[in-house]
Amino acid sequence: MGPASEDDLAGMARQVVDANHFMTLGTSEPDGRPRLSPVYFTHAAYRDFYWVSSPDAHHSANLAARPAVAVVIFDSQVPPSQTRAVYVRAEAARVPDGELAEHCAAAFARVGPGAHAFTPEELSGDAPLRLYLARATRHEVHIRGRDPVYGTGVDRRLTVVI
Repeated sequence: MGPASEDDLAGMARQVVDANHFMTLGTSEPDGRPRLSPVYFTHAAYRDFYWVSSPDAHHSANLAARPAVAVVIFDSQVPPSQTRAVYVRAEAARVPDGELAEHCAAAFARVGPGAHAFTPEELSGDAPLRLYLARATRHEVHIRGRDPVYGTGVDRRLTVVI
């Protein structure tokens, strides 16, 4: 086994992010317990992760009070021997109304089949939904213990720059 190539691992991370439409968003409850929420997402440059949600949703209230979030993106349909995942540490917030035009352009530049590309008008004023952004501060990839190139016998995470 050769040393892990940062380019190979970054490419794997980009593939995982690009191939999936849902992420698990981890926020913190007031008592410190984690709260996990699956959300449909889009991204811009693998750094900005966007989703649309109600500001009344539990996870929205959590991140308004505690903006540090964790994200995991993975394909749950593959066999265990093919598992790949990307873990993201981020700071999250609701996108302010004054920045919606810029962020909607980035967030909805590439939406998946059946998804809706929202306009700023649909996410402001009396509208029930808002645009949220998690800006990544760290990316890690899941390395299976038996990975033929990067495995060490024990599953682990490696930090990557994507």
